[in-house]
Amino acid sequence: MKLGTLFTRSCIALALAGGIAQAALADQLDDIKKAGTIRVAIAIGTPLFSYTDANMQPTGSDVDTATQLAKDLGVKLEIVPINTAARIPTLQAQRADVVISSLSITEERAKVVDFSIPYSAITIMVAAPKDMKIASYADLNGKRIGLTRATTNDTITTREAKGAEIMRYEDDATLITSVVTGQVDIFSSTPSNMGEVNKRAPGKNYEMKFSQLDSGLGITMNKGNPKLKEWVDGWVATNIKNGKLNTIYKKYHGRDLPATVFKPA
Repeated sequence: MKLGTLFTRSCIALALAGGIAQAALADQLDDIKKAGTIRVAIAIGTPLFSYTDANMQPTGSDVDTATQLAKDLGVKLEIVPINTAARIPTLQAQRADVVISSLSITEERAKVVDFSIPYSAITIMVAAPKDMKIASYADLNGKRIGLTRATTNDTITTREAKGAEIMRYEDDATLITSVVTGQVDIFSSTPSNMGEVNKRAPGKNYEMKFSQLDSGLGITMNKGNPKLKEWVDGWVATNIKNGKLNTIYKKYHGRDLPATVFKPA
């Protein structure tokens, strides 16, 4: 083989190798900026976090968070509406760039996706009518309890309330309707959902029986996108410091973010 031919082939091989290396360094942040749009998966049907208003438009603290994030990134927002159980599968199927949908940060989930530092928080608790005596998981034995499928409270309640009959619903809106219509009397959810139940059925007098967890919520991304994670973490930290994320939370939830799970960087 001639020296010139060998040199040419070596250059081509190096160029191809460089191209492969460059592709390996590609990150979803670059794709989002190039597209000019960020696709955010949100489970519409979680009162106060994400729901539809009187004009059938998406609203809530997670919707406002997504809107602010897209604005600061300098791209358009495309909301990908999903149900609660589809939050991580939608991300893994590449149908969304990130998930902002009251998704608690857990070790199990962190094995398959990346989370930002906490941008918000959620309290999970067991609620029942005021005249019902329930103080612990042991008091749920032989009783029916409703909850939303594929949530942290599903995992916790399944583990701790082994003697209970668990009724699983596809989203919070369906769970709330089942409680209001009397399909279940006890449910595991959030204070905001309990408030919605009492609003729609004031005679039921629901109250929190015991707290299950105060959990930090993370903006969720597929693994292998370090630039995107770094940008999102920086965005969260900045908006913790300037108070914008707390303002968004307080606007819908009526209180400041819980200090126990929301720790400014």
